[in-house]
Amino acid sequence: MITSGRRDGAALASFALLAAWVTLRLWRHPGHGVRANPTDQAQFEWMLAHGARVVSRLAYPFVTYQMNVPDGVNLMANTSVLAISVPLSPLTLTLGPQVSFNVFLTLALAGTATSWYLVLSRQFLRSRAAAWVGAVFCAFAPGMVSHANGHPNIVAQFLVPLIVWRTLRLREPGRAVRNGVLLGLLIVAQGFLNLEILLMTAIGLGVVVAFLAALRPDLRADTRTFLAGLAVAAVLATVVLAYPLHVQFFGPNAYQGLSRLIRGYRADLASFVAFSGESLAGDPRSAKRLAQNPSEENAFFGWPLVVLVSALVWWLRRNVVVLGLAAVGLLFAVVSVGREIRWEGRDTGIPAPWALLENLPILHSVVPTRWALAVTPVIGLVLAYGVQHVVDLGDRHPDARPQLRAATVTVLAMALLPIAPTPLPSAPIKPTPEFVSSGAWREYLAGGRSLVALPLPDNTYPDPLRWSAQTGLDLRLARGYFLAPDTRPDAPEPMVALFTAPPRPTSAFFKSIQRTGQVPEVTPQRRAAAVADLRYWRAGVVVLAPQPYEDALRQGMTALSGIPPVRTGGVWLWDVRPLVD
Repeated sequence: MITSGRRDGAALASFALLAAWVTLRLWRHPGHGVRANPTDQAQFEWMLAHGARVVSRLAYPFVTYQMNVPDGVNLMANTSVLAISVPLSPLTLTLGPQVSFNVFLTLALAGTATSWYLVLSRQFLRSRAAAWVGAVFCAFAPGMVSHANGHPNIVAQFLVPLIVWRTLRLREPGRAVRNGVLLGLLIVAQGFLNLEILLMTAIGLGVVVAFLAALRPDLRADTRTFLAGLAVAAVLATVVLAYPLHVQFFGPNAYQGLSRLIRGYRADLASFVAFSGESLAGDPRSAKRLAQNPSEENAFFGWPLVVLVSALVWWLRRNVVVLGLAAVGLLFAVVSVGREIRWEGRDTGIPAPWALLENLPILHSVVPTRWALAVTPVIGLVLAYGVQHVVDLGDRHPDARPQLRAATVTVLAMALLPIAPTPLPSAPIKPTPEFVSSGAWREYLAGGRSLVALPLPDNTYPDPLRWSAQTGLDLRLARGYFLAPDTRPDAPEPMVALFTAPPRPTSAFFKSIQRTGQVPEVTPQRRAAAVADLRYWRAGVVVLAPQPYEDALRQGMTALSGIPPVRTGGVWLWDVRPLVD
């Protein structure tokens, strides 16, 4: 007879093994990173280094001036993951931000599964097997594995089941303050991990709670207690998060929503029945036409699972929890298709409800396709309730138990094996130039100066962020990869988020070379603008690491500055201090 403790131990071990399987190539090849999204990995390594700096240097956590000199970066308006970067700071300081990233990603997967399993098995289900099935899907569904390509903050959903649990416990009589405080603390923690997931969780819970209250008259008797606890949680979360959220929405470099292009990222209707590129039955080439990039394959449940879940909802239609989950899942699926329905990679011209919502405050900062990711825990819970129902049938009909088990295993295997995850593809990370790793840069950046990398770093060239992270952010960067408002007077969408600072003449000059390989004409006006930009960035040194169009970039900088470069420490170097002083 297997004890409950051994079942729990086996379940937790399986989650750890699955997380290790998904991240296998990152651990097997220490010099590798995620192949599909190296830019976001570099950004998260920088954020992890910032968390370590908050602990070791008592740095201000919500805004930094170590990147995008002199304007800085509003970290509350970016993915600063302080809830993770601060606790991981000892690891970041000792083994470096890349190791911390791998640990963060692996623990995010295993921790999410563990949290769902413990909450389901302790609070909502009697069957450990049912809880295990639900937890595995919630943590390792195709959308979750897709976001493991550089988005550990989205994969880290281990607080979501705890928030669900504590919300439903608010109806417990006599403990409104205690339960409200516990829920409020969880909300605060999730606020410093990922606000987008918190918003989706709140909306989903709101729909389910309203559904339960409408269909379960006995629950309405606890309304006053529930609302009292909710009020305590809201007050606590508001008090603690008031200042950070003020910084996010009204502080330096606060923006007003995402660009229309990013708000156009939506789930292709065909992707709900397709197979992800990271799944056993998937093909990256087929998945490519149904998603914006490999990190945003948010649906991709596969047609066998869609059929199974639809059948389970019908079979369990007398269970009001399942009906509430179905309502939430349908809502999230509908809004995930964006402002216009897309099918098999082609726009249909059919408008969708999101068109009425996308410009509303808060919602204008949500990427629509990620609502499809919010369907994942809904499906995981429906699967768990389905398995629990089969277990209950077996308890009532012991003679049929072997047949029920065999049928359940067969059906689940048919639906889930095709979407089983494969290890994330990896690729070598460019080595950090010796000029940076040796500390030779320090003499050039004395007095608060910055390093200008060519081309200027952004979402297409994030390598300098990794250099800075490896120095504990002592290496200050001009520009970088982050979200910041478009403050140009002639901006097509004023104050919406760009993936770097608004362009300046010199950054645009080198962006053109990076894109075409051709050096634009260098005029006296361009030379004067370059000097002005270098002064604006408080530049101490300009460096060029090996990369495509290296010769053209070198020629362009030499022509702009009139300073011949020096080859040292694996980079071309221009000492621009005499030019800007």
